[in-house]
Amino acid sequence: MELLTDSFISAILLIASLDPEVFSIVWVSLKVSGISTLIASLMGAPLGFLIAYGSFKGKRILIVCSNTMLALPTVVIGLFVYSFISRRGIIGPFDLLYTQKAIIIGQVILILPIVTTLTIAAISRIDERYRKTAMTLGANRWQTACVIFREARFGIVAAVIAAFGRVIAEVGISMMLGGNARGFTRTMTTAMALEYDKGEFILAVALGIILLVLSFGINLIFHFFQGRTRT
Repeated sequence: MELLTDSFISAILLIASLDPEVFSIVWVSLKVSGISTLIASLMGAPLGFLIAYGSFKGKRILIVCSNTMLALPTVVIGLFVYSFISRRGIIGPFDLLYTQKAIIIGQVILILPIVTTLTIAAISRIDERYRKTAMTLGANRWQTACVIFREARFGIVAAVIAAFGRVIAEVGISMMLGGNARGFTRTMTTAMALEYDKGEFILAVALGIILLVLSFGINLIFHFFQGRTRT
């Protein structure tokens, strides 16, 4: 108990001192997670919309596949991406392994199903009367799609926030593909794992506090937009 108390107090002081190493790690985490979320959102939101809005053969199979991908372990994703970007991989000559780009690739694969699945759910919740009313008023298919998308905007934003919340706390992919290089690919979660292995708890606790605060803020925003979706 004394170890935890001392570490917590020291961690608060470390954060308050604006320690450069702490905030360098936080910046790398936010940068990599932010880019990953942006790319996954630009891909997943339109994909989810097309699946939910369209009517075609194989639609249910795509939805099942998207739902299944939600449970894909990060270790599997790490191994999959590693096989492509390692020196013996297909894109090995690009030297992506142990870079921020490698982490981003893995994280995009991780959260793309989250954005897609939650976007499908958001679109599916829109009352069918919106589509019928728009078409009755003379709207074409594109205009009708824009109306549906606008009505589902809060649900789609919630999907993006949920994806960011998932990826900011991810550790497996960052460790396997980033290599935990100090000042370059060291994220909050990989740094915490390293400090634990070294028996140095102060930095780990400091990063844990920051991560908890970020997670709490992300969840508040997520529930706000989720509530707006219901109303």
